[in-house]
Amino acid sequence: MRCELAWGWLRRWYLRHVRPGYVGRMRQVRLGTGGTYPHEILDPRDLKFYRNQGDLAWREEDDRFAWRGRLGFVRVGWAEIMILGGALLVVAAIACWLYWPVAVVPLALIGFVLFFFRDPPRSVPAEPGVVVAPADGQVYSIREVDHDEYVGGPAVVFDIFLSVFNVHVNRVPMQCRVVGLTYRPGKFLNALRARATQENEALEVRLETTVGPLRALRVRQIAGAIARRIVCWVRPGEHLPNGGQFGMIKLGSRTELTLPREPGLEIQVRVGQKVQAGTTIMARYTGDV
Repeated sequence: MRCELAWGWLRRWYLRHVRPGYVGRMRQVRLGTGGTYPHEILDPRDLKFYRNQGDLAWREEDDRFAWRGRLGFVRVGWAEIMILGGALLVVAAIACWLYWPVAVVPLALIGFVLFFFRDPPRSVPAEPGVVVAPADGQVYSIREVDHDEYVGGPAVVFDIFLSVFNVHVNRVPMQCRVVGLTYRPGKFLNALRARATQENEALEVRLETTVGPLRALRVRQIAGAIARRIVCWVRPGEHLPNGGQFGMIKLGSRTELTLPREPGLEIQVRVGQKVQAGTTIMARYTGDV
């Protein structure tokens, strides 16, 4: 993370001092009035981690870097791909010059970086009342609670554990509107430990459905022992389609989904089952038509 922020600082310094015309043009086509950003927003790359800190934005046709999101890799991972991939490529080149079999190691690591930040297309079910998985991984637990404060009544909580080999892009479980976001600093315990839910760094995304009966849903991104960077790019008030992307957790982690427990709710998965974000149906509200 420090490397990414340092790179961003250098990039903004370069743009301000070497390409002031570009900075001016991007300012002219920028939308919004401002926000509480930790640094100056010169172009869309500066919103990567802080999009939900204000209302600044660019239209896709004015975003010169929109093409990065169409290459099959999650856009917020391009810093790691370029910095780590570039460094490892240099190491591989040196290894090839000294003793070529050693180059297999850095090349394999480059492959892993690309593999981790992959963003494959997903076919989202269009049936009414379906709740899709918010993350790839394995269902670690399914539990019922008598009362959830946000849901406003009985609820069902699903825990999904993501290993470093899973796709780490998070998706909303139903067509919805973002009600609010709450970040909680914390520890970085193993995501499989029961205490991780209460003590680890986490970001809570509160949602309400916009199709069918009004329901309050919650998705919580929970960091783990390796995962130390939660990214969420949606803003309160934003509308998302079923299975729409809202963030990611870098490296192994845990995602928690909370649904209202009401008559007609049928759970479609079991503990230990592997699920795919936006594709696997976690539950179904049979009363929705």
